[in-house]
Amino acid sequence: MQLSLNPWVTTPAESTEEGVPDVHVPPAAVISSPLKGMVEPDTADRLASRAMTGDADLWVVGSHGGAGESSIADLLDGARATGHCWPFLQNGSKPRVLLVCRADMRGLTTAQSALTQWASGATPAVDLIGLAVLADAPGKTPKALRDFTAIVGGGAPRLWTLPWVETWRHGNATTLPSAREYQRFITDVTALVAHTKPSTNH
Repeated sequence: MQLSLNPWVTTPAESTEEGVPDVHVPPAAVISSPLKGMVEPDTADRLASRAMTGDADLWVVGSHGGAGESSIADLLDGARATGHCWPFLQNGSKPRVLLVCRADMRGLTTAQSALTQWASGATPAVDLIGLAVLADAPGKTPKALRDFTAIVGGGAPRLWTLPWVETWRHGNATTLPSAREYQRFITDVTALVAHTKPSTNH
C-alpha cells in the first residue's frame, strides 16, 4: 500500500502535538475541502444522504455495493459503515468520513463521482479524510487501473491503496489482515481521527 498525496501538495503539515512525537498524521492534499465552481455530478451518479443515529469516530462510506465498507469499518475502532450514503448527524456535528471503493473500473468510477459530489458541495457537510481503494482480485492490479486510481485519488485529501485479502473472501471479515499495508492504513486513520475533532455547523 502507499499513502499517496495529491501531486499539487505544497507544504505537508506534520503533527507537532506534544507528548506524541512518534505519531505521524498524514498531511492532506490541496483538495481538502469542497471547491467553488466544481460542477456536481448527475443525480443518477450521486450517493444518497442519510441521517445517522448513534455515534461514531469515523463513518465509512462505500461508493458502490461490494466496496468493502463493512470490512474496513470492522478494522477501525469506533468506525461504522453508512450503507453507501453520505452521513449527516442531527446534533449538528460534522462527521468524519472515509470513502471506500474497489480497484476495478466500476468502483473507481463511482468513487470519482462521489468525490466530485463532495468537491462540488453537493453532499452534507463532512470532514472527508480520504479515499481507500481495495484490490478487487488477487495479484497485481493492471497498470491502466493503477493509473486511473492515481487520477481518482487526486481528488481526495488522501489516498490509500490496499491489497487483496483472501480470508475476507471466505467470510472471515473480522480477521485483521497481516499485510503491512493494512497495518499502516490503520495507523494512519487512527492518528487522523485522534488529531481531528468534530466541528459543529452553524
